[in-house]
Amino acid sequence: MKNGKREDELLEYANSQAGYFTAKQAEKAGYSYRLHSYHTSTGRWIKVDRGVFRLRNFPASQREDLIRWTLWSRNQKDKPQMVASHETALAVHELSDVMPAKFCFTVPSGFRKKVPKNFVLHRSKLYEGDVEKREGFSVTTPLRTLIDVAEGNLSEDELAKALRDALDKGLVQLKKIDVTKMSEKGKLRMLMAIKAIQEKKAV
Repeated sequence: MKNGKREDELLEYANSQAGYFTAKQAEKAGYSYRLHSYHTSTGRWIKVDRGVFRLRNFPASQREDLIRWTLWSRNQKDKPQMVASHETALAVHELSDVMPAKFCFTVPSGFRKKVPKNFVLHRSKLYEGDVEKREGFSVTTPLRTLIDVAEGNLSEDELAKALRDALDKGLVQLKKIDVTKMSEKGKLRMLMAIKAIQEKKAV
């Protein structure tokens, strides 16, 4: 493969992933394993983690952290395993004032990679309707995110703020929440959040 075409194909991956790409993506673009070491040694590529690289001169992106870890989570078929969820998803959707100290991801039950200490992993099956695709990573939908945090340990005040923000932005509808399956704990906390919003509006 000619150098120009090879570079163009690698740039296609990098452009959609904030400058990041995996070793397998580089191979698909035409860069043999031997060339990976060469481009790293010249400084053109930065080795971020095992099997994950970044183009040195690529502009910074707001969600680089999520993109990097999404690529890192890819399985042997080069398919991402982690989806941003819970408090991290609240931050992505800009719901409530939550500033999570740890990354929250949902992964399949069979996920076995060792993650850093500042990660919280939730093992659950996510369906197509539960996930939104973003540039270089995936995040749970606003509705799924609200259900997750309602079933978790987010404070009642923050849950109410998140729900109010989602309603104000038109990201969810109360009638949809009413018919969505969730745990008894989730239902109770969601009802309390709805009541808190309604009482605040009534004042």
